[in-house]
Amino acid sequence: MNIAVFGGSGFLGSYIVNELQARNHNVVSIDIKSSEFVSNDLFVEASILDTEKLKEIFEQNSFDAVYNLAGFANLDKAIHFPKEAFELNVIGNINILENCREYKVKHFVFASSAYAMSDKGSFYGISKLSSEKIVEEYKIRYNLDYTILRFGSVYSEREFENNYIYNLIEKSLQSKEINHSGDGEEIREYIHAEDASRLAANVIDGDTFLGKHLMLTGVERMRRIELFQMISEIAGGGITINLKNDGYNNHYKFTPYSFSPNNSQKLTPNPYIDMGQGILNCIKNIHQNQNND
Repeated sequence: MNIAVFGGSGFLGSYIVNELQARNHNVVSIDIKSSEFVSNDLFVEASILDTEKLKEIFEQNSFDAVYNLAGFANLDKAIHFPKEAFELNVIGNINILENCREYKVKHFVFASSAYAMSDKGSFYGISKLSSEKIVEEYKIRYNLDYTILRFGSVYSEREFENNYIYNLIEKSLQSKEINHSGDGEEIREYIHAEDASRLAANVIDGDTFLGKHLMLTGVERMRRIELFQMISEIAGGGITINLKNDGYNNHYKFTPYSFSPNNSQKLTPNPYIDMGQGILNCIKNIHQNQNND
């Protein structure tokens, strides 16, 4: 198929571009900057707020499927920049949807978040839920088929601003400390970006996932304190864990489910990358980067 991936240079987007290409699809990666993880032959520079450029891209290609992973991805930053968050996550998404409608795209895949189901996500979660409702309305009004993917707790050994575990490990190796604002009892189901990208690529095969809301999550349910202890142990010890418990109000503690938008099915990888192996790969990659520097 001919596939567009908006946000293809980003953390999860780069994995999905790689996975789709490995499956012999014709992929165009659209982002505001290129990525070392995505071939320049696939890259097209464009902002999702640039309506003229988007129209040009859709005119020059006949896309069967379109993934939208572009937008404002940092929950904490969105609290301070709500206007920018809504411009990218809502208006930018509408700009893509309009072109999908005009150019008869068969399948639109929207990258949402677990925070779309939570009252803890502030402006970020609201922007994602708003876009979900808009995607659903495009199906009702214009018959644009869709799949919504709600990602949560994705990590990998690639260095990205929104790769929480990688950044946590890198900082802890340098400072020999892990400082956490919560009490450490918060529970997450971490999923490696490689596993998440395989699940994301599966949804465009056939009609099984049309009109579905899918929660993409890992199978290893872990408290934050257990994650911190695992990092310290794999790194050889000597890392002090400081639980400040002074405010973690913008993040959910045990589950993102706070109210009931459209129900989502839970999609988990099998087989999957083990959490310990994933952390070890992060540490190896951080040491390699430091040696290169």
